[in-house]
Amino acid sequence: MAGYGERAVLDDINLTIPSGRNTAIVGANACGKSTLLRTLSRLLVPERGKVLLDGHSIHRLPARRLAQQLGLLPQSPIAPEGITVLDLVSRGRHPHQGLFARWSSADEAAVAEALEATRTTELAERAVEELSGGQRQRVWIAMALAQQTGVLLLDEPTTFLDIHHQIEVLDLLVDLNRMRGTTIVMVLHELNLAARYADILVAMAKGRIYAIGPPEKVLTEQMVREVFGLASRIIEDPITGKPMMIPLGRHVACEPSRDRVEEPTKNTPGAELRTWSDRHPAR
Repeated sequence: MAGYGERAVLDDINLTIPSGRNTAIVGANACGKSTLLRTLSRLLVPERGKVLLDGHSIHRLPARRLAQQLGLLPQSPIAPEGITVLDLVSRGRHPHQGLFARWSSADEAAVAEALEATRTTELAERAVEELSGGQRQRVWIAMALAQQTGVLLLDEPTTFLDIHHQIEVLDLLVDLNRMRGTTIVMVLHELNLAARYADILVAMAKGRIYAIGPPEKVLTEQMVREVFGLASRIIEDPITGKPMMIPLGRHVACEPSRDRVEEPTKNTPGAELRTWSDRHPAR
């Protein structure tokens, strides 16, 4: 059990994150996804139970040792005022430096690799506060990559990103998982992206785990209905062969599909406006 003060959010959670795999946590708003991630990262102490990393309680590990093994990208990180991109990404190397914080060639290489992987090298000298939301998100991911941990936890890593950069970030995390064997655990809102990129889905509902397993087993019409309160159809993703969710809204579910858009008539909303604009063309 874990939560905030007297308010319990998680209850009866029994979860094993598979090593070397890409796991996505999904669920409706306020179901406990971020709370679970915060508990896994030691930001929250469970009232009952324990969190183990390689068989050791994370609450008994020295902070530096834990930071060398487990990295966290929170949902809304805040950068110090005036800090540059290069300085922020370099902070990911602090757990690997000695007592006198000597900068090594390994640190230099790790930072350069993280900047290149996230396509933020050209932003290195700019202040983080000057960047767009999408640029800042990529810089924070670069800092997490520079930390070079065996486990990486990310709370909604695609926030503020357009679809192009969402795909770039998720491709990057898959590369990190496959090339380094990094265990990835991420909270995602977009079900279809979660199903496409994750090896394992963890579906949560009301502070508990509703289902866990490969996307083919977890992403079902019943799960979408019971976890999200949404009617849907599950089809095969034509690109990956994984399940794809098609949501059914009230109007889409009830109205027959139309093969073509009908021409407006005088009784159709917008017809009078069209007639008026035809009579008064723009000058």
